Amino acid sequence: MPPLKNTYLLMRHGHSLANEAGCIISHPDNGIHAYGLSNVGRAQLQQTLKDWLYPIPDRLLHSDFLRTTESAQCLAQHFNCPIEVNTLLRERCFGVYEQQSDQFYESVWAKDSAGLDVTAEGVESLERVAQRMHSVIEHCEATYADQTLVLVSHGDPLQILLTHLDGRALSEHRKRPSIAPAEITLIQ
Repeated sequence: MPPLKNTYLLMRHGHSLANEAGCIISHPDNGIHAYGLSNVGRAQLQQTLKDWLYPIPDRLLHSDFLRTTESAQCLAQHFNCPIEVNTLLRERCFGVYEQQSDQFYESVWAKDSAGLDVTAEGVESLERVAQRMHSVIEHCEATYADQTLVLVSHGDPLQILLTHLDGRALSEHRKRPSIAPAEITLIQ
């Protein structure tokens, strides 16, 4: 990837009601209007803001799921900066596992690591997730310059994007340390 014109802060949403319930919410029909932040998630965001060590954001882009929207709104209000929805930052679709136990993540990730095709189960491919996440950065690079942009998304898409940016095989995305709720990763 060529040198970036902008600074990117990749942020996973705070702990959500889906996390609290231990269920997979990856489809817009379920995630846009429900499963927002839990009380734990709200506290995590406040702690992230209290411990802020990053450049002050100029703009926030976020998935349209409620948990990412509420996370982004918290930051936008704190920093008094513009906020916009970008549906390409959505959660990875987990297909047949939607609204099932979050224990099914491990099954999908094992198949990812083995290079198996999970699309037959309706799970979004690693390549598709990497492509749409990377296209957000390409769009921002074409639109903005010398800006600090916060991209608020979900754990799996961010892991996959970081693996892609590292130039590693996407099947290795779970070899990266997991991104904690309300955690930020700086990319310059």
